[in-house]
Amino acid sequence: MTSQSAAAAVRATVYGYPRQGQNRELKKAVEGYWKGRVGADELRETAAALRRTAWRHLADAGLHEVPTGDFSYYDHVLDTSVMVGAVPARHRAAVAADALDGYFAMARGTQDVAPLEMTKWFDTNYHYLVPELGPDTVFTADSGKQVAELKEALAQGHTARPVLVGPVTYLLLAKPAPGVAPDFEPLTLLDRLLPVYAEVLADLRAAGAEWVQLDEPALVQDRTPAELNAAARAYRDLGALTDRPRLLVASYFGRLGKALPVLAKAPVDGLALDFTESAAGQLDDLAAVGGLPGKLLVAGIVNGRNIWLNDLEKSLGTLGTLLGLADRVDVSASCSLLHVPLDATAERDIDPQIARWLAFARQKTTEIATLARGLSQGHGAITAELAANRADLASRAGSALTHDPAVRARVTAVTAADARRAHSYPERASAQRARLRLPQLPTTTIGSFPQTTELRTARADLRAGRVDIDGYEDRIRAEIQEVISFQEKAGLDVLVHGEAERNDMVQYFAEQLTGYLATQHGWVQSYGTRYVRPPVLAGDISRPEPMTVRWTSYAQSLTSRPVKGMLTGPVTMLAWSFVRDDQPLGDTARQVALALRDEVNDLEEAGTSVIQVDEPALRETLPLRAADQAAYLDWATESFRLSTSGVRPDTQIHTHMCYAEFGDILRAIDALDADVISLEAARSHMQVADELATGGYPREVGPGVYDIHSPRVPGTAEAAALLRKGLEAIPADRLWVNPDCGLKTRGWAETRASLASLVAAAREVRSELPEPTA
Repeated sequence: MTSQSAAAAVRATVYGYPRQGQNRELKKAVEGYWKGRVGADELRETAAALRRTAWRHLADAGLHEVPTGDFSYYDHVLDTSVMVGAVPARHRAAVAADALDGYFAMARGTQDVAPLEMTKWFDTNYHYLVPELGPDTVFTADSGKQVAELKEALAQGHTARPVLVGPVTYLLLAKPAPGVAPDFEPLTLLDRLLPVYAEVLADLRAAGAEWVQLDEPALVQDRTPAELNAAARAYRDLGALTDRPRLLVASYFGRLGKALPVLAKAPVDGLALDFTESAAGQLDDLAAVGGLPGKLLVAGIVNGRNIWLNDLEKSLGTLGTLLGLADRVDVSASCSLLHVPLDATAERDIDPQIARWLAFARQKTTEIATLARGLSQGHGAITAELAANRADLASRAGSALTHDPAVRARVTAVTAADARRAHSYPERASAQRARLRLPQLPTTTIGSFPQTTELRTARADLRAGRVDIDGYEDRIRAEIQEVISFQEKAGLDVLVHGEAERNDMVQYFAEQLTGYLATQHGWVQSYGTRYVRPPVLAGDISRPEPMTVRWTSYAQSLTSRPVKGMLTGPVTMLAWSFVRDDQPLGDTARQVALALRDEVNDLEEAGTSVIQVDEPALRETLPLRAADQAAYLDWATESFRLSTSGVRPDTQIHTHMCYAEFGDILRAIDALDADVISLEAARSHMQVADELATGGYPREVGPGVYDIHSPRVPGTAEAAALLRKGLEAIPADRLWVNPDCGLKTRGWAETRASLASLVAAAREVRSELPEPTA
């Protein structure tokens, strides 16, 4: 096929689309179902209506093909486990009794049965449910969901392409099931899994699928020769099937590297590749393997993870080069649009000129369709769009918002000494113990307490003018009084003020820092029905005035026990925002760190003895390739220390991380030089405590004994058993007792009961310990 004919065949598509609906209808329906207010049929109809609306928007935007199967009630990896029959033994009875209730039991657990472990989806803030597999796992095909959603789209007149998690990525994401040897490698089950995928593919072909997309993002990570051989075998076998649709193997979040020649040679019909900045070098790699003769190339040229408008002329240049490297080139986003909000036009409070810099999911689909039209029909067909795009790019580049000379001068003046505590950890630990006088196994929580309907209503009333600021603050004071009183009665040792005034752990601070923009409708799924509104980090960052001192000081005035000051760390402020893409991330992190340093110092000056700077995103932002990780960890840990190193030795610095794989960043955790770190550990059965001990971590640790992402209330015996397991790795004088994460999403009834178990477990285990030496 000539380049000219290839251009004429250009089509526009996406790999996936936001699930929630314009007003988070899915969240409301699912949570209504859990509470018994919404029936199963009503939930299914809401879901079907959301799919219909999404497909119609895609078609109206000019896309030629819509994805199916990417929709999920909770998580697409959990959907894959159901599709291949990988239901843990403890959940099989529930799934057999009621498939929908059993599905949610796997996701959330029940009072009697633990859920699947949850962790981050590559380097995003989306969480997936980790498959549990073992040598006795038997896979069975269940293509019902995938076939039904394909038929829905076809019946509505769309050209549709089912999207599945690929078999290699699925196995690489899995973990050994409880009771299985920890060195078991799920990838050894590949030959057992492939026939199940073959059956699903045949079912989709029979239902009308011309193409099926198999997502293999795990192949953009560093992979061993054995793993690459497994990928080659998988697609050799699937490609050789006679009763199958055409296969599109999709990768995203970076370069394929050594996996590219493996997939280029495979007997599949197309590859979808990332061509954004995060995959720099992908085009050269593709040329080096001789392109994709005889195959479709889907070019992920519009960034599916950020919210900035695309440089259309630059993208057209890349696409033009790609035309000579494949039989046909289609245009897409670099990954599923699941990771961006739905529609920027809903943001009425952002300056209209700045709003033109933004591209949410619907705007990105328009960009994709525009690029496909320009590539197919020539640049003359999109002259007006190119001119408007140039003007918007120039407006952003020249804006005063993006360049504050005072901020840049302060960053330039930072020295190495600014990012180091003046005293060693042993000196600090001695001073802190003398000041705080805490018992062995001190108890605390991570920061937030339940965000009740009354609190959310109070914030909404303030925004709408139904209550004045004095009335609102009276409500916040009452909530803080209640939270402090509860913690004292519960017997917690280090208290928190509960964060009643905070809408979100990043947005709350973003709204008080220069350079940030807040959205009103920019919801993005984090996990299940948990949606967040990442703020937009658009310009240079500074802190005009203290952000947390007043409420922390008020809480401390109510008790003699220490109350933690609570801040969100610089890396998490970046990772959970849509961060600017016009300067290095390390530079932006230092700007945020200096703003937080001012806040930390002001908290200390106000008498706060314990200050927690949360960095749950440190691991999730780790680059997927090992070669890129050291530079990232250098600036990431430096920015944390820059935030926290200006305090006295007797001020205790805490940090917190949750739901990530920590084993490969132990040196970075040490490099933070925090006095105390709390981490998720309940679902992973204290694995992180063993990892820290093996790595020789020298400071204090709070591995969680209460899984707050499940409605289960742990009993005292369960929490005590986890605590004893933690003591096998961490000595008692360095072990804290706390939940896995903040309690914002939990209800008060389960919070009271769970923390009662936590405190009782600490007292029980504490009584078993020898008296500490002086």
